[in-house]
Amino acid sequence: MTHDHDLVLRPTAAQTEAALNPPPGRTGGDLVVESLAALGATTVFGLPGQHALAVFDALRRSDLRYVGLRVENNAGFAADAYGRITGEAAPLLLSTGPGALTALAALQEARAASAPVLAICSQVPTTGLGGGRHGHLHELPDQAASFRGVVKSVHTARTQSQIPSAIAEAWTSALTVPHGPVWVEIPQDVLLAETSVPVVSGGDTFPEELPPRPELTAVAADLLTRAERPAIVAGGGVVRADAAKKLRQLAERLQAPVVTTYGGKGAFPWTHPLSLQSWLEDRHTTDFLEDTDVLLVVGSGLGELSSNYHTFTPRGRVIQIEADLGKLEANHPALGIHADARLALQALLETVGERTDPAAPERVSGVLDKVRARIAAQDLTLEQDVLAAVRKALPTRAPSFWDMTILAYWAWSAFDAKAPGTMHSAQGAGGLGYAFPAALGAAAADPTHPVLAVSGDGGALYSVAELATARQYGLNVTWLIVDDGGYGILREYMTDAFGQPTATDLPGPDFVALAESFGVPGVRTSPETLETDLAKALAAPGPSVVVLPAVLRTFAPTHTE
Repeated sequence: MTHDHDLVLRPTAAQTEAALNPPPGRTGGDLVVESLAALGATTVFGLPGQHALAVFDALRRSDLRYVGLRVENNAGFAADAYGRITGEAAPLLLSTGPGALTALAALQEARAASAPVLAICSQVPTTGLGGGRHGHLHELPDQAASFRGVVKSVHTARTQSQIPSAIAEAWTSALTVPHGPVWVEIPQDVLLAETSVPVVSGGDTFPEELPPRPELTAVAADLLTRAERPAIVAGGGVVRADAAKKLRQLAERLQAPVVTTYGGKGAFPWTHPLSLQSWLEDRHTTDFLEDTDVLLVVGSGLGELSSNYHTFTPRGRVIQIEADLGKLEANHPALGIHADARLALQALLETVGERTDPAAPERVSGVLDKVRARIAAQDLTLEQDVLAAVRKALPTRAPSFWDMTILAYWAWSAFDAKAPGTMHSAQGAGGLGYAFPAALGAAAADPTHPVLAVSGDGGALYSVAELATARQYGLNVTWLIVDDGGYGILREYMTDAFGQPTATDLPGPDFVALAESFGVPGVRTSPETLETDLAKALAAPGPSVVVLPAVLRTFAPTHTE
């Protein structure tokens, strides 16, 4: 009798020939590159450094496409976006010490947003491992320790024979839900030495699925079927699981209103009669969700931003579907279902009953009317007009990437993403400088759509060097920079809290002239001409910069009331 686990994949004749007669001059760096290619990688991001040069030399002998950025953190943001767009593990090649550490903030964002990034870094020579102070260039007592609290898993290859398996293990970890960044490090001498290890040809990995426990979905289905006022909070897990259609089917069957978190933008149609949109920072939405008797939370941990800064206090029963076990019931008692959103929603669709609630759309429109009235009372026409101009100029399927800037804060609540997986922001970890390099990664992933990046002038200064990258590779990214002369949101926060701001005003460059110095077309626009100028830039091939000098304000918060 033959069992599945007894089956062994036999090498092809070509694989046998390559194994018996490997090409001369291969090194440990080639094993890295061959492992990535065998796993299905086609594009890698990174920045060369002295200890990692063997890997970059091996790229020259491979078919992998290399997209090199100018700052390691920006390379990490680009890999993050590539992973979000493709759903594949995005290789990120880094060098020891300062190069590696510079990417920490990007890996934190990838972890918070569950983006699959495979970071592969060099290490000091093998003799320098173990914490001894040998004085090697870039030496750290324990380099991996700097990443262990940031990435999903850490993997080390100390010999050449360990490289293919370490990379395959890391690849599987990155793509097992919840997705996330992983870390692999290999000593410099192992990468540089010639190798007798055969050419890597087998790379199939099988990330495990995460189905729900059937007894839990049975209880959840019963609660939802019998609910009088059910509602749904849809988070980023719905988007990552490609479960938007299943979410809509379930919401319509239950007649349950749906609010999407900022990470879940596009998970539910914006203009659907059951759509509460994304107004999570509004007390009217918070009150509505608190009044539900059964609240289904899918793919969200109900963290700070998704709970109106932890002012949300549910009075009814909460059902939470979450792939990240650490987030399950982390903020509220619930019927916790540890599962991938797509599989859990499918299980509910197979067991939940159909509800009728003709008044549900009316209750939804009532909440949205109250939200609109609250915003209308704050004299924020400029901000709404600017956001509307961006939406009109941006093609429906074009992805957008938003930095931590006032216009992005508006977009989290008020922007119609049109489709799941088309709007991405740095609100996972909240670091500056995300938008433009992430947009470059998205453009590398899918050149068939223009990509929009939105930054403030403060965040833009983190990423200016990547104008060279955009130009070098001809990436189809339009960068909208809202220039308000400083860190606009911090200026608001400090003024509100202390009466006046400190260290928030920034004398900046002429961004149009700066873009043109890189050979990238730039244009200075106004709120009145923004739609036309932005649409024109998005329609033109290659990179471009649109600068909007404007001081925008955020809408008043409700969590302090």
